[in-house]
Amino acid sequence: MSDSVLRAPDFDKPFLVTSDGSERAVGAVLMQEGPDQEFYPVVFLSKKLSERESNWSVSEKECYAIIYALEKLHPYVCGRRFHLQTDHAALQWLHAAMENNQKRIRWSLALQDFDFDIQHISGASNKVADTLSRESFPESSG
Repeated sequence: MSDSVLRAPDFDKPFLVTSDGSERAVGAVLMQEGPDQEFYPVVFLSKKLSERESNWSVSEKECYAIIYALEKLHPYVCGRRFHLQTDHAALQWLHAAMENNQKRIRWSLALQDFDFDIQHISGASNKVADTLSRESFPESSG
């Protein structure tokens, strides 16, 4: 990704969403490729997790990061195909572990509104979303 200056969205070009969940927060960024083949941010998102959400499993936090991002980015990505990158196999986990869990069923249903392909990327390649999920909420001392 190029510099962190936000760019206006171009609805004629595809979007890329990256997301990440950490112990205390989730983060995501909506990006688009510029004329120089670099990706530029359109929207940055982060949210501190509640105490209850902080107790979720790593997979649930990673999946929630996706759910949160797509909910907030709905005006940009709903009705158009986009790419979603994550450093966790969150969606594969969601479908495999759904059985009778109401939260996971709701999440799965919420994702049906979107047309995307998911790409697994390394944690080192997920720097922006990773930073938004970790650096925005420093640990308090004491």
